[in-house]
Amino acid sequence: MSSYPERLKFIKPQEPILVEQPPLSDDWFHEIKYDGFRTELLLDWTGGRACTKAGHDWSKRYWPIVAALEKLPAKSLILDGEMIAPEADGRPNFHEMHSRMAWNAEQLAFVAFDILHKDGKDLRSLPAIERKAILWDLVKPADGIIQYSEHVEGGGAEFFAGVDRLGLEGMVSKRRNSPYRSGPSDSWVKTKCFEIGDFDLLGVERGAGRASVALMARNGRYAGKAVISATNAIKARLWAKVQQAKGEPPEGLPKAVLNPGVEWVKPGIKARVKHLRGEAKLRHASLQDFVDEGA
Repeated sequence: MSSYPERLKFIKPQEPILVEQPPLSDDWFHEIKYDGFRTELLLDWTGGRACTKAGHDWSKRYWPIVAALEKLPAKSLILDGEMIAPEADGRPNFHEMHSRMAWNAEQLAFVAFDILHKDGKDLRSLPAIERKAILWDLVKPADGIIQYSEHVEGGGAEFFAGVDRLGLEGMVSKRRNSPYRSGPSDSWVKTKCFEIGDFDLLGVERGAGRASVALMARNGRYAGKAVISATNAIKARLWAKVQQAKGEPPEGLPKAVLNPGVEWVKPGIKARVKHLRGEAKLRHASLQDFVDEGA
């Protein structure tokens, strides 16, 4: 038998569930939702590792963070957090993640928001607020390549308003006294901000007994679907325009959206869409209005 202790194993992360409004009671604390890649850092007698949300080893891509992890004052650790590509003001730029992983990994940063293990002790049963205190003592001053996720206790509505004003993706709220449990959990909830943007209308899909949806594109690429939740007057105007501007589906669309129920339109119709901020495709999206730029 080996005389060496067993290596630390990857722990499946706890996942917040999406809610429409942040919790208001003082039983919760709130953090910024960072727009990056969920990452788990592990340190044991073999050195440091960085794993993806699914447990894949990305240590080579995140080598500067792994090097910083090995300098922290602990013999063994498991940290939960987000790998981000910070701008000069600290805001994460998700679109820079792949470029920095490939060419400038030293310009990445790891924002730690939980600690699951330290020096032989499993900390997951401790209250979340106690784990945050242990984490702060470990990574302070927390302004380097491994950072600390600041939090605010209570005042969920005010915190969300501030996050929205700053143009951030959203927030995560955690019950102060909750343990760490892998998988989706209602003791962690995320509230995401909405934004309104202009998209190209590709077509409309209508069906009996269900909401009508618009198929949208942005910068020449399919972006997803938006429920048509405009006023009755706007809907009537849109149906008339769809009949006048019948067209063909553009090339390059996913096969899943090429179905006979879609009424395709010619290019030139712009739609104003409300959607969740920070998503690669439209989510929880609704069409608010439209304008025919070719008219």
